[in-house]
This record gives sequence, structure tokens and C-alpha cells, in this order.
Amino acid sequence: MLTRPVLLYDGDCGFCRRWIRRLERWDVHQRIQCLPSDQRGTIAGLPPLSDEALNRAMHLITPDGQVFAGGRALPEMLPYLRGGRFLRPIYAIPGIQAVTNRVYSWVAEHRHDLGSGSCEV
Repeated sequence: MLTRPVLLYDGDCGFCRRWIRRLERWDVHQRIQCLPSDQRGTIAGLPPLSDEALNRAMHLITPDGQVFAGGRALPEMLPYLRGGRFLRPIYAIPGIQAVTNRVYSWVAEHRHDLGSGSCEV
């Protein structure tokens, strides 16, 4: 059983690592454990997730076992982050989650091209 949420991300991607560092600075109380997806075997209690799914998107696994991928993970992280609970209501606005999902998908597909030398793959 997890004691805090785990965020799995592409640890080989420089763009992803930069954003995880930003997230970790925002997460001043270390409520979310960020872990490169290729190290997921080091944590007991994580659900099985395919390499293909993990390559497509980050995944947030909550202590109660729920899994949120890509843009759906973003609002689920907010309650764990300093001040994030005040941003969470934005996702109640019709269409915001759809826009978030679309933007996230585009960024995820192009993350290896964003910024010079961003990935080590």
C-alpha cells in the first residue's frame, strides 16, 4: 500500500526531468514521490503499467490505487501541492479538462524535440 502518490515519468527525457524538478520545488512538503518509470519496480504496490502506456504519458498513482494518466493527472496532483487546492476548481469549468488533455498530448508527443538537447534517448 502506498503512503503517498507516486508520479511516474520518462526519466530519459530532459524536458520531463526539467518539469519534474519544477514540480518538486512546488511540492515543498514532498507529498508526491516522483520516480522515473523505469524504476517503478522499486516500489511495492504499484499497479502493472505497460512500457507503452508509460512512454505515452506520465502516470499518477494515488494511495488508494487510482491511476491518472497524462492531462488527467494534473488536477489530481493539485491538492498535494502548496496552494494547489485553490487551483483545483479551475477544472470544474466546462472544457478545461479537454483542453488540458489535448495540450498534454501534444507536448508528450513532441517532448523529445522541445528545447535543444533535451533528451538523452
